[in-house]
Formats: sequence, C-alpha cells, structure tokens
Amino acid sequence: MTHTAPRSLNGPPKTSIWQRRLWGLRFLFQPLDTIEARRRAYGDDYRVSQPDAKTPLVYCSSPAALEAIFTAKPEQLSAGRGNQILKELIGEHGIVLLEGLAHQRQRQLLMPPFQGVAPHGGTVSHRMCSYAQVIRAVTTEEISTWNVGSTFAVRPVMQSISLRVILQVVFGLEAGQRYEQLRQGMSQMLDGFSSPLGAMFLFYPFLQKKWAWTPWGRFLQRRQQVDELLYAEIRDRRHQPHSNRTDILALLMAAQDVEGQPLQDVELRDELITLLFAGHETTASALAWALYWIVGLPTVQTQLLAEMATLGHDPDPMEIARLPYLQAVCQETLRLYPIALSAFPRVVKQPIAIAGYALAPGTVIMPSIYLAHHRESVYPDPKQFRPERFLERQYSPYEYLPFGGGDRRCIGAAFALFEMKLVLFELISKFELTLVNTKPIRPTRRGITLAPSAHLRMRVTGLRQSATAASGSV
Repeated sequence: MTHTAPRSLNGPPKTSIWQRRLWGLRFLFQPLDTIEARRRAYGDDYRVSQPDAKTPLVYCSSPAALEAIFTAKPEQLSAGRGNQILKELIGEHGIVLLEGLAHQRQRQLLMPPFQGVAPHGGTVSHRMCSYAQVIRAVTTEEISTWNVGSTFAVRPVMQSISLRVILQVVFGLEAGQRYEQLRQGMSQMLDGFSSPLGAMFLFYPFLQKKWAWTPWGRFLQRRQQVDELLYAEIRDRRHQPHSNRTDILALLMAAQDVEGQPLQDVELRDELITLLFAGHETTASALAWALYWIVGLPTVQTQLLAEMATLGHDPDPMEIARLPYLQAVCQETLRLYPIALSAFPRVVKQPIAIAGYALAPGTVIMPSIYLAHHRESVYPDPKQFRPERFLERQYSPYEYLPFGGGDRRCIGAAFALFEMKLVLFELISKFELTLVNTKPIRPTRRGITLAPSAHLRMRVTGLRQSATAASGSV
C-alpha cells in the first residue's frame, strides 16, 4: 500500500517584520489586489506570514480545500479562536466567538426565528410574512420623498433601510425615543470603522487606546450607550412580556435549551449586537451593489423588469421571493463582490491535511470566499456580472459560499436574500434610475467587510407606471 506524502504549500519567502507589516497594510487598504496577486503567484491555496511571524496563515479557495475545512471535526479546527478581532465589537458570549457545546447550544436557540424561508424561494412561514410587511413598509417610507430629479448616495439609503428593518424585526421597535436612539447609536458606533483607517483599530490591538479623545475611546463611549439601550429593552421585556410578539428578541427570550435554561441578559446582548452588526451592514452593502449592477446594465434591468411584470400590480411578497431571475441577480451580486472576503477563520488544533497539504497546530486558515468566487474554471469570465450563470447550473457549497460554510454558515442567510429581493422589487418597479457617476465603482474596505465606494450615487429620472397608478399622480 502506497501513501502520498503531504505537499508543501507555496507562498512568499520569509521576509523581515517590516515587509510583513507593509503587506498587512496593503491588505488593509487594497485587499482584493493583494489576495489576487498572491493567488496568481502561488495558486488557489497558499501560505503567507503574518506581521508577528509567529502564526502561519493559509488562504484556501479550491473546492477540495474548502470542503475539508467545512466538514472538519470540532476537535480538529477551532472557529471561535479565529474571530477574536470581533470580541470588542460584539462581545464574547455571542455565537461567533463560542466553541463546542456552547456554540451548538447558542445556534440551536438562534435558528428557529430564522426558519421558514427557503433560500431559493420555497415555502415561507407565517412569521416571515409579517417580516415581509415590515421590509416593504420601511422601504416605501424611506423612498417616499423621491421625485424626478432627486439624487441620492446609494449605500446610506440602503443602510437606513436595513437598519430600520433590523430594529423592527429583531426588537419589534416602532418609531419612538429608544428606536431613534438605537438607530443613531448603532450607525455612529459602526461608522467609526467605515474606512481603511478606521478598520486599523480592529486589526491592530496596540491602537486600541481607551482615552476618550482617541477614535477607539469614542467607539467605547458609543458602545456603552448602545449597551445601556439594549439592556434597558431587555429589562422592560422581562417586566412586561407579551406572548403574541413575533420579533426575534421575544422569541430568543422565550427560548430554552435542552436543560430548560434561557439565555441570560449578557448572552442576549451579545447576540443582539451580532444580529445588528451582521444583519444590516452586510445587507446594506449587498443591496447597494445589486442596485449598481441592475441600473448600470440595461440588459439585466430589462430582463428583471419583464420578470417582475408577470406578477401584476401589488404582488404577494412570497411570489416576489420565488422570481428566478431576481434570485439569480442577488446570487451573482454576492458572487462578484461578496461582502465578507473570507469565511470565519479556523485555527488548527490537531495536525490535519487540507487538500493534501499538512497543516500544523496553530495555523490560521482563511477560507477565501472572494477567491473561490473568482475561479476561472468554475466561473468563466469571473469579473463579468452575469446572473444567467445561476440559471444554467447549480454550484456546490464549496464553489459558492457568500454566507460561509459548515457549522459557521450565517444563520440569517435566507432572511438576507428575502430582504434583498423585496427591497429591490420596490425600488426597481417604482423608479427609473440612472448612475450619476459613470466611472466604474470600486469596492472599499468597511471594517472587516467590503462595500461600494461613496461615489455610488443615483438620480431618479422617472416614475414607472405602477408607481404613478398607485399614487394617482404623474
């Protein structure tokens, strides 16, 4: 019996600490150029040295490597240890940083509120129907002031919609003092990381000085203000429970694990922050990109409008969710510029072979979503926005993974797609839009995610017949 010897990963030669730090800065400011240059030089799966030179770092994007990572046993790879960069932002009791049985318990408690909507437009639960009403109402109100000639910065509008949806769906909060305070507090807290310079405070702990006048000090102050609001809402809910509420906070507060134990206040706080952060920042960027491609590519918009027209006036939200071309547009949006460059990092706990490469304990593995989505052999012309590719074939979870994979796959994936479809339908079916700046829009770093640059602006050039008929005006 013959045994194949493990291969050695390709990668750049060992360099000085200053060269490694320069590479780290380049990755911070030019992430796509950096990882694509590495892939061209060293292949789909490659190693690099981190700035501290103590922890080996491996990027993986081949389907074989991704399958091995996402199907590895918990005793082989640790996911929570690789997410410590998020600890100050979302807390240590949230699902993202937990391991083992604690992670399984939290995931089992969090899954039910998001169940009932199939990611490819299947059956939708009664709860999702109520969420659909929130999504459409918020979108309609947000765009109610648009007239012919109105111009707007795309991402801020999408962020306002997604944040308001999260506040109502997760908290059940309507307009009021706490709603407004949370809306402003969350926006201010996360805006501190909205540029590569701001993101440095997440990636470089030595910059996290707690003095009030520093950027990190201001973040801590805003986080404290948000925490006070969250704990106040939890406290009020405990004193005045309502069994008929359908918001996610109410469902989480009523949930119990197999031993009959509910989530504690600090666990609720960390999960709520996680949902607020993951549920509105990412969706806002995805919506902005989708609108950019739809408006900028006439053939895509024409086909989408033709499909939407088949539903008639004021269609049921579930019919919208089942539109195949709209689904493909959302999928292609998340393929071309996935909001997260990589899935959650894994840290090797036991010696393991990934796609034939031997990895030692302590190695950090980055499952690269972006590189996987740009493999020429899987996606011909990967830089082209072509939704039809998702109508022509189905991709494996190791070829297409916008929400990560394995037991760390985003629990809100189906809801995010559901929200994207409904918001896009409202916008495209009501308004004729054009790009203000015709130059190509490049992705920019926003914390640990990628988003369209601030140059993405649009102008309303007309109202579609469905919108004018509904309003009774021209």
